[in-house]
Amino acid sequence: MGLTSCDKDDNMMNPVDNGPDFSGTYMTADQMGRPAINTVFVPSGMKDNFNVTPPSQMGAMYASAFADGLRALSPAYANPGDANALGLDADTFGSVLATDILTVSTTGTTTFYDGTNVLTGRNLADDVITVELLLIFGGEDFSENPGLTDDNVNANDKAFDTSFPYLASPW
Repeated sequence: MGLTSCDKDDNMMNPVDNGPDFSGTYMTADQMGRPAINTVFVPSGMKDNFNVTPPSQMGAMYASAFADGLRALSPAYANPGDANALGLDADTFGSVLATDILTVSTTGTTTFYDGTNVLTGRNLADDVITVELLLIFGGEDFSENPGLTDDNVNANDKAFDTSFPYLASPW
């Protein structure tokens, strides 16, 4: 991207290149594909390493820690064979959660959860935290542990815009 400045609108000066500078050394400081998941399930002594682990390696490295966290935190996984509404037991769901990416369907509905589609993307209005709580604490049919399955935040404080960038202006 280049910028041009003018003096009295009739004398063009040389364009100034203010494009991004990629000459430095960059590293990932934090990964947050699914809000709150790595915050809760990555043990504190592993957080720095988790945040620089490539997503392709996360499942193998952290699935057991996530599964242990699910069993420790959620009564919905208290018994062998317990599963969530997706039919995933603690070990399987721990593996899914440990790979901290936002999965996106390129051919179907894009949503975090709409009653049918699950983890196929995310719309701004999707209630991500409530869906995560339902999958962690809600058991096979979302009915277990009702006090733990809803963040009770039912809407954004301001409506989203209908055009890009869609986010409401700050207060």
